[in-house]
Amino acid sequence: MVTGNLFHTRKQSWPPDNYINKNTIYLLGFDGGAPPEHAWRRRLNSHANILKEFSITFKEAVKMVRLGVRLWSYVREEASHGRKAPIDPFTRVTCKPSASQGVPLGGMGSGSISRGFRGDFKHFQIIPSSCEMSPVMANQFSIFISREGGSKKYSSVLAPGHHEGIEKFDDQGISSWGWNLNGQHSTYHALFPRAWTVYDGEPDPELKISCRQISPFIPHNYKESSLPTSVFVYTLVNTGKDRAKVSLTLTWENSIGGASHLSGDHVNEPFIAEDGVAGVLLKHKTGNDNPPVTFAIAACETQNVNVTVLPSFGLSHETNSVTAKDMWDTMVQHGQFSQENFKSDPSMPSSPGDSLCAAVSASAWVEPNGKCTIAFSLAWSSPKVKFQKGCTYNRRYAKFYGASETPAADIAHDALMNYKYWEEEIEKWQSPILNDLKLPEWYKFTLFNELYFLVAGGTVWTDGDAPTIEEPGCGKNQKNTKSAHKDLRTDMVTEMNMNGKDDYATFHEIGAGGEDNENVGRFLYLEGVEYIMWNTYDVHFYASFALLELFPKIELNVQRDFAKAVLREDRRKIKFLADGSWGVRKVKGAVPHDLGTHDPWLEMNAYNIHDTSKWKDLNSKFVLQVYRDFAATGDMSFGLEVWPAVRAAMEYMEQFDRDDDGLIENDGFPDQTYDTWTVHGVSAYCGCLWLAALQAAAAMAFRLGDRPFSDRCKNTFAKAKIAFESKLWNGIYFNYDSGASSNSLSIQADQLAGEWYMASSGLPPLFDDLKIRSSLQKIYDFNVMKVKGGRMGAVNGMNPNGKVDECCMQSREIWTGVTYGLAATMIHHGMEQQGFATAEGIFTTGWSEDGFGYWFQTPEGWTVDGHYRSLIYMRPLAIWAMQWALSPPKTLLEAPEINMMERIYNTPMELRSLSETTNPVRKICPKNKCFSNSVFHCSC
Repeated sequence: MVTGNLFHTRKQSWPPDNYINKNTIYLLGFDGGAPPEHAWRRRLNSHANILKEFSITFKEAVKMVRLGVRLWSYVREEASHGRKAPIDPFTRVTCKPSASQGVPLGGMGSGSISRGFRGDFKHFQIIPSSCEMSPVMANQFSIFISREGGSKKYSSVLAPGHHEGIEKFDDQGISSWGWNLNGQHSTYHALFPRAWTVYDGEPDPELKISCRQISPFIPHNYKESSLPTSVFVYTLVNTGKDRAKVSLTLTWENSIGGASHLSGDHVNEPFIAEDGVAGVLLKHKTGNDNPPVTFAIAACETQNVNVTVLPSFGLSHETNSVTAKDMWDTMVQHGQFSQENFKSDPSMPSSPGDSLCAAVSASAWVEPNGKCTIAFSLAWSSPKVKFQKGCTYNRRYAKFYGASETPAADIAHDALMNYKYWEEEIEKWQSPILNDLKLPEWYKFTLFNELYFLVAGGTVWTDGDAPTIEEPGCGKNQKNTKSAHKDLRTDMVTEMNMNGKDDYATFHEIGAGGEDNENVGRFLYLEGVEYIMWNTYDVHFYASFALLELFPKIELNVQRDFAKAVLREDRRKIKFLADGSWGVRKVKGAVPHDLGTHDPWLEMNAYNIHDTSKWKDLNSKFVLQVYRDFAATGDMSFGLEVWPAVRAAMEYMEQFDRDDDGLIENDGFPDQTYDTWTVHGVSAYCGCLWLAALQAAAAMAFRLGDRPFSDRCKNTFAKAKIAFESKLWNGIYFNYDSGASSNSLSIQADQLAGEWYMASSGLPPLFDDLKIRSSLQKIYDFNVMKVKGGRMGAVNGMNPNGKVDECCMQSREIWTGVTYGLAATMIHHGMEQQGFATAEGIFTTGWSEDGFGYWFQTPEGWTVDGHYRSLIYMRPLAIWAMQWALSPPKTLLEAPEINMMERIYNTPMELRSLSETTNPVRKICPKNKCFSNSVFHCSC
């Protein structure tokens, strides 16, 4: 817990009045138009520099040349089948990443669109595993202002005009629009899931404008948080002496990014809904047999606000009778479109090569010293999500809006009706943290803004029902679900051992979602937009604190998916690219690295660099996450359901203890999440995780009544701890490994990962406090403070002489999520100042104006010279582990005391011994209230 003020000597640099005139903040302070006190901020005219990508050294290239050749061949093979390889370092995107990102749009798992801080819509991720990064420049908000008497007129796109792709002159496209905004007096304020753009006298010096962007990301709300929509609320304040007619226009291209607008057969049509909501539907026909996508752009008409639409326009005279220039000229002259447009029939399908756009305008008179609010919504609907090898699922929101292609208009309407409720719930959630005076300011808004990944990380959230399957190779003609299940077993999983189950559908059955029997569906998120693998488990170990804190039912279902996977095997052969050897895709008892790429849940382990069935961290991480989730939620039915997999995962690892000292040994290759960093013998990282897993498994076994297995884990732990300390403890910290390599004495930032989970789960520490604090202080002094004075985070490896360990690319990197996890460990052990100073390095490098511009695209890591690797990555969600350390759940605070070296629990109740040859789990009353203090005080 935080015990004092944690601000450092650097003064606070983010108050809003440093960016906006105080009077403007005051004027915009009605109806939520003023930006919040705590937010990440940028001026719209800030330079968006191109980011510098990581490159390997010559020495590293020589070591990896064989891997590179095999990987190149694999990427080409996948491309020949029309698929993306999960890891492809060879293909470069045409749109170079820049420091221009902002808060993304929409809820979780429904496809996402990002919006840069300067107002451009980009990073379209509507199709799973596909990210179209380039901005769609026709997608803009624009403003048209005329003062009473006609003396003054202003018109401008509400984004700075220095964008690529609009330098053309004398054409009929968007370059004919008024790109007049300088951005010098306009600012962006981000506090996920909301953002504010304030135009302080731009383009009209006498008009103050605030655009508030709101998405339905609401913790513990499993309906609204799944919706593919955002609302844009404009607050207008007229400080002039004349009435002003203000017209705001949202233009949108019928596109899902990239060149998709040119593919043809797209249709637009106007619609009028209830409650004054009106707009345009843009029906997009996708390629490659992907489900269609429908966009809805809409505005809400009120007593003072008039809504009109232009259902279709194009970018040239050759293809459309109404062009982008015509649209602009109409708005400049009239400030609205014709009401007759609402009577228009659907447009003719676009021809290949044509662009089809639409516009919605909302206009109002604003009196002198008067104020007005205008609200727009954007929604998109593609309720069926299809993966490349045939399975099609319904997204979560289909449970509420149906699985047809038509609900976009309904979602847009409901967003306009409900956004005020969303904001109330968001503020209830965020206010306690934002108002905590003991917390550093940078931490408050970075904590919330790192959650962007749960929207923009390629997330997919299904309704939890079994999929429909298409015939392999045909790509169409969906079959009945049950018959398709049988076909899939025959055609795709011939060698897959389904653990004795005859019905394929059982693989898709998930738990009830908790003890209230609510099925909240299944959730996928990518390791990163460059590493296309779903729910990468060694990384989820760090990121999962965010889901557990905010959407615990989703987190439990992710664990249920992996628990099922542990007990299954897939005997299909796969080539491992690191050494060219062949093995089976999934070994029974091994935790999979990921849930797959092109057929998640069915074809797991898309990662094929190493054989992850031989990795030494995955199984321990599974046990630790399951126990933490079990202890934190008090969900006994979850514990009973996953226990067989936990026990199997522990027993699987026993094969790696080759000298019977209780410890597992690594095998001289990178058999861990650091998959280029070789380990010999006993590893500080994997060994510490194993010790923690033994303790967690013993505690969980005891709580569930499997006393023999609990004792077995306890006895192994006692041996393993002695061996671990004797082989790795050097009096100050734990050596990297017990081998004799050049980096065996390295100081690894992540050496206490197992101890981190012990503290996070309410279990006793693995080592005495002196060893823990000594190790953490050494890491802080060397890995943190010896790298640019502590302003970059914690480097993964540091030699005892104070020089960065450069034995491989990952040892010399600073991993953002690992740094956040290290900071959480420090907080757990009373080192709050060091913990926040460590994490502040990530903020300084990634989020501050002095950094490299990684905001809302936090990478896996960077080097000390600021070259990133893998933007938009899962692991930085580990910042929520810091919040977990600061405010642990009540269930952990009230958990019974544990003494591993004597008894598991100090409790008066004795449990009967159970034979290991019979069902080892004692049935316990599945009520949360029975677990609030001790599982043994249940009166059921």
